[in-house]
Amino acid sequence: MSFKINLIGSPKIVMSNPGSHHGYFAWPTVTRLQNGKICVGASGYRVEHICPFGTGVITFSEDNGESYSELISIFDTPLDDRDVGLTPFGESGLIATSFNNTIEFQRENMPQTQECFDYINSVSPEDEEKYLGILFRISKDCGKTFGEIYKSPVSSPHGPTVLNDGTVLWVGRKLGVHNHIYAYSLNTDTGEMTLRGDLGIYKYEEFKELFCYEPYAIQLPDGKIICHLRVENAEETIFTLYQTVSYDNGKTWSKPKQIIGDRSGAPSHILRHSSGTLIAAVSHRAMPCGIHIVFSNDNGETWVDEQSIFQNLNTDDLGYPSTIEMEDGSLLTVFYSRETEEHPALILQQKWCFEK
Repeated sequence: MSFKINLIGSPKIVMSNPGSHHGYFAWPTVTRLQNGKICVGASGYRVEHICPFGTGVITFSEDNGESYSELISIFDTPLDDRDVGLTPFGESGLIATSFNNTIEFQRENMPQTQECFDYINSVSPEDEEKYLGILFRISKDCGKTFGEIYKSPVSSPHGPTVLNDGTVLWVGRKLGVHNHIYAYSLNTDTGEMTLRGDLGIYKYEEFKELFCYEPYAIQLPDGKIICHLRVENAEETIFTLYQTVSYDNGKTWSKPKQIIGDRSGAPSHILRHSSGTLIAAVSHRAMPCGIHIVFSNDNGETWVDEQSIFQNLNTDDLGYPSTIEMEDGSLLTVFYSRETEEHPALILQQKWCFEK
């Protein structure tokens, strides 16, 4: 079966800081809250892709993405708060996730400017020990207020997922270690996390030459869990998606298999449309770079019709798309991109629909 994508309007800026040296925003997630509002989270107020100034922020829309509120900071540690994932749960709950890097990593990879050195040198070892890691906070009022900062053993750009029985399942990578991906259940009352399954990717011979991380999982109505994995090789000639599935709520997983071409797919976000079609939004980082959509009409057994909803001929610094369905069945996808290498990255959205 083939699909036809129709764009609705032009890309719209969701987050930016025009005219500022701290104008780089990236790694967003969009979700629809229980009160009907759209919520977008991202890392912002940065100088560059790697810099010590990252702050995790969110914004809300009450008019289906036509306008957004002022940015609200929810992760502002002394370290470089990065990817913001968002997961609604229950009647009014919202989990927000992030992670950060060590002082040493930032010092080696950040812009070599006095501004960055002055800041990173002001961060104490005590602050690094307190805040370093994979962080999450829980709101019980649709993101109006958030509780304390917890630490997670695993990281994923778009956060956990809610299973059919209400369990929050977080499939993520152990920070700093490729191919070590695990499934944890999360207690939203206490912040405690319990190991549920090991995807065991490091056990497979072929993954000794491949780096696997940035997973996202979704459970279908029949109980099948689909997880997409970002996979690369050292030469960066492979930049793609693999898929693994679980039929026992995340305890055991199938051997991952590649589902799209070698130059797309990092990372993926999966949405089950009201029609039953699965929609995976991915990055395409071979020219022309852009944001692509792939579809499945057989519960993830096959994925077809990779099509573009956004193109950029000037830079490959873009991606991390995620998608929500609107009330009329159309879609809204949020991602980041920069106009050129000389411009800071922005958070953008594109509305679209599809026909079978």
